[in-house]
Amino acid sequence: MRKTLTAPTSTPAPARTRRTWVGVLIGAALVALAAVSLLIGASNDVSVSSLAKGDGDALFLLAASRIPRTVSLVLVGASLGIAGLIMQMLVRNKFVEPSTTGVTEFAVLGMLIALVFWPGMPILPRMAFISLFALAGTWIFLRIIRFVPVRTLVLVPLVGIMLGGVVGAATTFFAYRLDLLQSLGQWSQGSFATVMRGRYEFLWVAVVMVVIAWLAADRFSVIGLGEEFATNLGLDFRRVVAIGMIIVAVITACVLVTAGVLPFLGLVVPNIVSLIIGDNVRRAIPWVAGLGSVFVVACDIIARVVRFPYEIPLSVVVGIVGAGLFLWLLLRRRGRVH
Repeated sequence: MRKTLTAPTSTPAPARTRRTWVGVLIGAALVALAAVSLLIGASNDVSVSSLAKGDGDALFLLAASRIPRTVSLVLVGASLGIAGLIMQMLVRNKFVEPSTTGVTEFAVLGMLIALVFWPGMPILPRMAFISLFALAGTWIFLRIIRFVPVRTLVLVPLVGIMLGGVVGAATTFFAYRLDLLQSLGQWSQGSFATVMRGRYEFLWVAVVMVVIAWLAADRFSVIGLGEEFATNLGLDFRRVVAIGMIIVAVITACVLVTAGVLPFLGLVVPNIVSLIIGDNVRRAIPWVAGLGSVFVVACDIIARVVRFPYEIPLSVVVGIVGAGLFLWLLLRRRGRVH
């Protein structure tokens, strides 16, 4: 009798133990990569021995550049991964994220308009202005896919990529005509080379959005089951979708203003986490934050050491690694696509 009662609870124990060890490995990897990120750079002034001796130049460089850069990498990786997770819950599709739904392209268009009409606009109002365009892009994408008759797994992101392609082409055309192509490229290029103290603090706004996502995590899990199911449970579907749209838009704008465009991050990280622990949003958020941070910090280290002492843009490394993982996910799911 006792064996019959304890059998259902003892079955998931190996899975929980395996997930715990994976979580510990992610945390240890993040600490190790963050330590390496603090010690890598064009200047050799920052080292363990110089910091132990209390060298003034090393401490100043560490506080003014290395720590802000590493902190911003962690914040961007965590927030952009969670933005992708929320976007996938809103659309009920595992292959969407801000850069595959046109949201990022709408945000870049907002940045171009801000550069044309208000070139001296401070960072915070500019970020709010770009958030409005990202919010409009999210709303337009959600409206378009409601009219798509067959919403297969790969068709929805294709619609988003086409929408983003049209908006991106229009943005490039007007930037070329207005001689702002170089300025727009500098703003939208994904790189942390210029991140210093005083230039990354707006990313804490994205952290606020992450906290809101955590508080509403159970609601996002429910709307991921469909509008009819959520409504039958008494959930205000449109309100939860609006909250999710604001979270995605604000995080996209914060990352764009601070570092530029980082493709595929919000797509691959939530999918890998889903393979490990499932689709429960509340349980997945810490994992997505940790794995997203590890992914961005590791790619940034690669970007800094490939042509040392020079750097290549982080978006190049993230794009190559993310595209490879994206293809792996597509091939892995090809048997389920219909």
